[in-house]
Amino acid sequence: MTDEAMMARRTRTWNEHIGQSGRPVYVAEVGHQVTGFASGGPAPEHPGFDAEVYTLYSLRAVQGRGLGRTLLQTLVRDLQGGGARNLALWVLDLNPTRAWYARQGAREEGEKSVPIPGGELREIRMVWDDLSVLLGG
Repeated sequence: MTDEAMMARRTRTWNEHIGQSGRPVYVAEVGHQVTGFASGGPAPEHPGFDAEVYTLYSLRAVQGRGLGRTLLQTLVRDLQGGGARNLALWVLDLNPTRAWYARQGAREEGEKSVPIPGGELREIRMVWDDLSVLLGG
């Protein structure tokens, strides 16, 4: 998923996304190296949900240190400040972070198939019905 066309698409998406009101982006750094990022905003693919996590990523070298949880909580506080009461995201069914989201209080609610060249991917919707679960209250 890193060919030139995908890189161009990602660049366009980030350029459109960064700086838009209601679509926060957070970046974590250690020293001068980006070690993780998170973004979110409105949830048009998740009827009944106010907000969506678009991206949440941390380098393998920093995983297990609480960075992902901090990024997620920071994003959720921002989304909640904008009026969001609940949250959803799509995660690949085989992605190990699926279990991590469950440990953060998410539950599975539905799935979809995404066609790709040579097959398809299966994604699982993970949801939080109440954002306070993520914020410890």
